[in-house]
Amino acid sequence: MTASLPDPWVYVTLAAAAFQTVRFMLQKHLATATLSAAGATFSRFFYSAPLILGLLALYLGAAGKPLPQVAPGFWLFGLVGASAQILATVCVVLLFKQRNFAVGITFKKTEVIQTVLVGWLVLGEGVSWPGFAAIALGIIGLLLLSGGAEVRGLRLRHLRNRAAGLGIASGILFAVSAVSYRGASLGVAEADPVLRAAVTLAAVVAMQTVIMLVWLRLREPGQIGAVWAARRVALWIGLTSMGGSLCWFIAFTLQNAAYVKALGQVELILSVAASTLFFHERISGREWAGMAVLVVSILLLVLVI
Repeated sequence: MTASLPDPWVYVTLAAAAFQTVRFMLQKHLATATLSAAGATFSRFFYSAPLILGLLALYLGAAGKPLPQVAPGFWLFGLVGASAQILATVCVVLLFKQRNFAVGITFKKTEVIQTVLVGWLVLGEGVSWPGFAAIALGIIGLLLLSGGAEVRGLRLRHLRNRAAGLGIASGILFAVSAVSYRGASLGVAEADPVLRAAVTLAAVVAMQTVIMLVWLRLREPGQIGAVWAARRVALWIGLTSMGGSLCWFIAFTLQNAAYVKALGQVELILSVAASTLFFHERISGREWAGMAVLVVSILLLVLVI
């Protein structure tokens, strides 16, 4: 009996995780070297927006299709998702200044369990009980990580620190953005999942660029010039952001957002490699244990999907 290949959304999600890991690595570098957290966040939208809009135009031209119609709720879902993703990215960049790269990414992964809850509340999409149990296992990993290397045991009070707060906040916000983006993509009147994803992504990134431009102009005007001065690195942030975002959006059009984000935890493995090989950061035994528990939750989830 020949084993069947995984569904296309699995390959797309793995590609998204790889792109996102590289993008966060570049943002961590800029945030610790030349840019503020808001500036490093703006760089991903500023440099990816022209690329995404150009890609959409090329795709429409090659397919010979007009721009699809969108439902009224498309813009509300898009705006909520865009705003939540901006705040989530700022939280992650700030988190990189508190803990090492791998632990920062792991804290961000609280978005998985929260995506399940938000998806259930907003879109009425749930997961099976075995799937929910596999995702919930990741909470144990979070508790292991939240206290740092010096604490013992698993207690909720370990979550009361700046790093854990930023990580959990980013998880909530990324969960809201993921579900909102799925809601927006479902409002595009088009059967082609790639085109639906491209239209949603183009609209969202355009909104994010305008929002961040206004914010930086009013609150951190010097950062706009700094983002341009850092274009040799920031341009790559734009490219990897475009690749990752497009893959995420395609995955969201093909599968429940909770399952997509759960499989996306493979990013954790990539972040460990980046933390040790590129940033030369030490990972403690407790942190290794917490990340190992999350890896087990990924494997269990894939088995029950």
